[in-house]
Amino acid sequence: MSDSFNSADNYQKTKKLVGYVPRLEATDKTYSDLGFKCGLEIHQQLKTEKKLFCRCPVGLFQKGDDYDAEVIRHMRPTLSEMGEYDGTALMERRTKKNIIYRIKNESACTYDIDDTPPFPINRQALDIAIELALMLKTNIVGELHITRKQYLDGSIPTGFQRTAIVGIEGEIPLKNKKIGIIQLSIEEDACREVSDIGHWRIYTTDRLGTPLIEMVTYPEMLTPDEAAEAGQYLRFLARSSGKVRTGIGAGRQDVNVSITGGTRIEIKGVQHISWIPELTHNEAFRQKALLEIKKILSKSISDKNKWKLSFKDIDLNLLNNDLAPLKKIAQQQKRITAVNLPGFKSILSFFTQPGQMFANELSDRIKVIACLNRPNIYHSEMVESPLSFDSVTNLLNAGENDAQLIIWGPSEDIDTALEIVEERCLMAFEGIPNETRKSLADGTTLFERVLPGPNRMYPDTDSAPISIDDSDIEKVKNNLPIEVVDRFKQFKNWQIPEDTYHYLLKNNLAPVIEKITNESTVSPRFVGALLGQSLKYLEGQHSWTSGFSYNKIYGMIKYIQDKKLTWEIAKEMLPLVYEHPNVEFESALAMINYLPKTEKEILENLPILKNKFNEIRISKAPEASLKWIMGQLRKLAIGNIPLKDLYLLVKKELKND
Repeated sequence: MSDSFNSADNYQKTKKLVGYVPRLEATDKTYSDLGFKCGLEIHQQLKTEKKLFCRCPVGLFQKGDDYDAEVIRHMRPTLSEMGEYDGTALMERRTKKNIIYRIKNESACTYDIDDTPPFPINRQALDIAIELALMLKTNIVGELHITRKQYLDGSIPTGFQRTAIVGIEGEIPLKNKKIGIIQLSIEEDACREVSDIGHWRIYTTDRLGTPLIEMVTYPEMLTPDEAAEAGQYLRFLARSSGKVRTGIGAGRQDVNVSITGGTRIEIKGVQHISWIPELTHNEAFRQKALLEIKKILSKSISDKNKWKLSFKDIDLNLLNNDLAPLKKIAQQQKRITAVNLPGFKSILSFFTQPGQMFANELSDRIKVIACLNRPNIYHSEMVESPLSFDSVTNLLNAGENDAQLIIWGPSEDIDTALEIVEERCLMAFEGIPNETRKSLADGTTLFERVLPGPNRMYPDTDSAPISIDDSDIEKVKNNLPIEVVDRFKQFKNWQIPEDTYHYLLKNNLAPVIEKITNESTVSPRFVGALLGQSLKYLEGQHSWTSGFSYNKIYGMIKYIQDKKLTWEIAKEMLPLVYEHPNVEFESALAMINYLPKTEKEILENLPILKNKFNEIRISKAPEASLKWIMGQLRKLAIGNIPLKDLYLLVKKELKND
């Protein structure tokens, strides 16, 4: 490595070469130039009592060490109908994972480990799926065919997931365009991961088998913001049915991204739709970076078919000087191997994502497939390296344009890691490998697995086709909820503040507003603000209170009307009702020190307050006395007289003076 080479400078230089800009500085032209395309796969659990293919209850979640037994399994790939193996399955076999399942008797049975054939599909779940498919304007299939989809990561103990397509070819409206829906499927959810360390992966089975729908769009979103808009619409649509689960893990998003010259990359497990813009933006530029790397390698290395890395194990005698930081690793009886990458100078420190470089692409795969936990490599282009690579370059007889790695771990895992490094470097000559990536909260991604192909799917011979009659479809069609786009119009007609729309739709509160306003004299605008501003604020300050439901607000409003109080007092009572859902409304009034007062009794305080203001004279600004006096009278007025009416009365009295 030349002394003049600077990794930090190279990282910044390649970042400019890629043309990376922060998302907030990007424009529609930025994405048009990249050839950005995005599609979504939205998964949503259904609100049923039982699982999809057995009769175990759903929603019984395990905590900590709350389990009755453990089962250990080792996954093996199986041949597809065409006699081929899926690439993802082959990759998972190389990890040599020991999969442990923590089982709770109340939420698991022998079906979960394929010791019992599946029960007939949960009809309640299927009816909900048909309803959601109709809401997406898809064509419902005449016959439901259940297939198996291989999952060799251990997330499903049987090694496959049962799934079936319910509807095809639909659409959803965005602000400026319509987005096509490829299909809606019904399937069983996977296990919940507890930990993944080395060759050991642990799951709980409480979520396993929960009925789930998957809504898949065409790759028609041309900017990250369009992708987020589509994601929100699909979430609002699912929740508007009132028949899906909510809360952590109940809804998950997978995002597919590609650019011109690139390939489809699937970003898995996007926990929040608000993450989508940053994740898709960075993935687009990661693909651009990998295409730039391809160009550089094609110019610098004449024959990629002859490219091969070389390696040597590092002798303990070399750990005395510039490699001294490796001594502690050696003491753990780990194998330490130096690797030479011919012609890869400046590639390891090439920008790929904010804070990441090409070396991370190698480290991620080593972590996932060879099971070597990070940090698992040192490399010759680290920005802040704890060691010098001079002795390594000599050991490997490295050339000036080469790059080097040091990998450590159990000997067998090092052999796998060396294969992985060579494979990933060879992929760099081709551009962008097909893969699934894991989403992170900072908007970057990690390698998760090879992108699955069609060979992972095959028919489920344990399940007969299910006929979906036209009469069943018509029955559901006649009872569909109001479309999301019409809810937006309804909110606008109600004059509800726009900053509440997202919260109200996310929590499907439009029916609550309708129920309250239909059975009281309160305005939809007031109820919308009460829910979308006051209640939202309380939820942000406190975790969801056990026992609280939106029906409690309905009861509170009815109580206020029966007592002939003014609606503003609802905002004073709400915090108590939310934090103490079992409190009596009469007690809540007492706790906020409400006292019934007539208009005359409230206005009797005016002379004293006017004199007091004249004494303190806190401001000479126009209406200063009016504002101060209103502040003093507010507590007496809440519940007794509308504040706007009091304002006009006080203003009139002051004007007469």
